[in-house]
Amino acid sequence: MNKQQLFALLDKYRAWVDYADENGVSVDYGALSEQIKEQSELIGKQAKSNPCEPDALDEIFALAPTTEFEKKKVINYDSKIRGALLGRFAGCILGAPVEGWQIEGMSTYAQVIGDNFPPTDYWSDVINPENVQYDRSKRYEFTREKMDGVPADDDVMYPLLNLMLMEKYGKDFTVNEVGEHWLENMTVCCTAEYEALENLKKGVSADKCAEDNPYIEWLGAEIRADAFGYAAPGDIYSAAKMAYNDAYLSHRRNGIYGEMYFAAVIASAFAANSIEEALLDGLKVIPEHCKLAEDIRWALQKAPEITDYLGARKAVDERMPGMFWVHTRNNTCLIIFALMLAGDDYTKLISQCVAMGLDNDCTTATAGSIFGAFYGIEKIPEYWYKNFKDNIKCFLKHNKDFSINDVIERFKKIAKQ
Repeated sequence: MNKQQLFALLDKYRAWVDYADENGVSVDYGALSEQIKEQSELIGKQAKSNPCEPDALDEIFALAPTTEFEKKKVINYDSKIRGALLGRFAGCILGAPVEGWQIEGMSTYAQVIGDNFPPTDYWSDVINPENVQYDRSKRYEFTREKMDGVPADDDVMYPLLNLMLMEKYGKDFTVNEVGEHWLENMTVCCTAEYEALENLKKGVSADKCAEDNPYIEWLGAEIRADAFGYAAPGDIYSAAKMAYNDAYLSHRRNGIYGEMYFAAVIASAFAANSIEEALLDGLKVIPEHCKLAEDIRWALQKAPEITDYLGARKAVDERMPGMFWVHTRNNTCLIIFALMLAGDDYTKLISQCVAMGLDNDCTTATAGSIFGAFYGIEKIPEYWYKNFKDNIKCFLKHNKDFSINDVIERFKKIAKQ
């Protein structure tokens, strides 16, 4: 039996369970649950057997290609931190209305509403415009005409959450302190983060919250990396170390490496001589022979052959057939392709990145952050951020709104520490 046949069988069994319920037939859910748990634990144990992919920080650095991390000099941080933050927000907002859509679906929808595809401005309309995202923003707030501030999204929230984390505990925060911070501030979250938060609520220690979690290599940690790169400009080691302590709460193996990698890339981008240099610098902080590192090297080598979003997506799908659309590895490759394809053209960057699909609000947010950290705010056309109006809408427990200018000043303060 293959994976597709198993999924079909599970769907059929679910229908039988519904049928039993409708007809008053008793089902032994406990026995079924135990069987599933046993299989899940077996899969987890087998997946942990790769010696090239440790979870402990010292072992990760021991398997990285270098143990020497030179801090680089940063020039014009004021422009670059503004560019990184706003570049991230704009990328997220462009991708959010079509998150996870197939390319054909995005193209058809753009044609129906009269928008360009790939998109060169925010969408003029969205599906289900009155639906509320993350208990805060209606979907129409992501459109070009009705945007009034930065609408709420998890890709917008995480840099703010982690800014607050560093302000409260300092840059040498621990995994336990991340757990405390989440309990105090987090509300809505997804997949690996949801599992970790639920475990915290049950009293599970922070270092054990990623156990029995099938989402540990999805990109939920990767999208939390940015704040640590902002806080350690030019210092890839410090950025990666902070990212590790954050990621360990909810992820393992390549899920951890994804956050470490992009924290280091963003830290490097503030001081690097090219985007490609920053992307290569990120490889210095993760195991040289882990799957993610192999994928990144492949993407960098393949990038000169990629001419548009279609070629990028085709290459990734051929390398990783059947991989789930929110995995760390496939989405990382799309970010790299978008950055290498766009050069110094921000609109081309986020346009092509969204059009590549998969988890395209997350990928485009990360790509926009790296672009802004390297080029600064001057290379981002004003129409992408003019309607942000110094207001970020959020859904943390005690912080519902943030000032963009204030957040930037707070990152500048953290970066100097």
